[in-house]
Amino acid sequence: MAIKNKQIRKLQSIKRKRAEDAARHKLRHERRKEESKDPSLKAERLARSIPLTLDRKRTWDEVGSDDENLLGLSVDIERLKGQRQEEDEENALDKGDTEEGENDDDSDEVDSMIMTDSDDDEDQHQDDETGVKSPEHGRKKKSLPTATERATSPTQSTKSANLSLAPEVLAAKFPSLFSNEVTAPKILITTSPHSTLHHEAKLLTSLFPNSVYIRRTKHRHAHTFSVKEISKFAANRNYTAVVIVNEDQKTLSGLDIVHLPVGPMFHFSVSNWIEGKKLPGHGVASDAYPELILNNFRSPLGILTAHLFKSLWPAQPEIIGRQVVTIHNQRDYCFVRRHRYIFREKRETEKAVIGADGNEMKGAEGIKTGLQELGPRMTLKLRRVDKGIQRSSGQEWEWKGKMEKTRTKFQL
Repeated sequence: MAIKNKQIRKLQSIKRKRAEDAARHKLRHERRKEESKDPSLKAERLARSIPLTLDRKRTWDEVGSDDENLLGLSVDIERLKGQRQEEDEENALDKGDTEEGENDDDSDEVDSMIMTDSDDDEDQHQDDETGVKSPEHGRKKKSLPTATERATSPTQSTKSANLSLAPEVLAAKFPSLFSNEVTAPKILITTSPHSTLHHEAKLLTSLFPNSVYIRRTKHRHAHTFSVKEISKFAANRNYTAVVIVNEDQKTLSGLDIVHLPVGPMFHFSVSNWIEGKKLPGHGVASDAYPELILNNFRSPLGILTAHLFKSLWPAQPEIIGRQVVTIHNQRDYCFVRRHRYIFREKRETEKAVIGADGNEMKGAEGIKTGLQELGPRMTLKLRRVDKGIQRSSGQEWEWKGKMEKTRTKFQL
């Protein structure tokens, strides 16, 4: 029954909260005593207390999918290739050296990142009929970790993208992006007709080395050049990419990147655009070629996007400039940042460098890294990948967004 007097209700609420706080503090004090005696209890408690975020609940597509829709699949290439290599090694040990040639032929027929469970199903069906279990039946196959196992494991968000794991299907579809030839990037930056984003486009010329900005007007007495004509003009003058700045209500809303000479063409939406001079404690960028860090690109579409970003910066950075461009993928959002770094001695009041596993990194006990953001800062979201250079709204596309409605599946 509720107390009618407001003052008494307030006093009772204060007493209840104080009692709850006292009980909680007593529990923490007792737990601290137990953990001081047995440090393993604290490690177990911290492992259990990691929240199950949406990123940690990420699910993957089944491994028996078709190769033609490779860009639409959410597949972890590195994990699946590692599992395939382990299975090949186990089969080679079991069957002996005489059957190694047959295993190589089978691995050539099936793509290295695609795995099927048909063999396991057939073995299980035969065991059920005969009642005799095969020697490999008792061996437990490694499967993808569950959400709880991922929540208690080190995060993968800071993992650099391994571009050497590109599937053969992507290399055959986009040979220009996956070629081994190292070419210096030369980028043409332009805008949509009658654009007002001249200042933003000039800022992009400092972000992309070896780039030039050319205005794109739509005068009534002048010819209106299409994207395909501009791309042909740029390809004839040894440009490697064309970046088109899109505008919405006089703000930067998107970037269209054309990989020359024949595509593909990537459409990104841009949010959280902040130029360098508006960042607190910003610095002024130099003309030195920056280093490029690509983080957390793990799926086939992510590897393709990472190779596009790789083609926009020189392969040989100038380390003396101490500049680095980081493109970090998190939940299919690409966060673009540019910093200047410096290595200095660690102060007594500062913490040590912690690795991805949560432990102190060996070899960097007395080193600390200082960062100064240079800008510009922006967030990219991939919306569509066209097969060639865009002609009209009915352009044929390789991949487009909103193909997957599941929140726990990410494309990059």
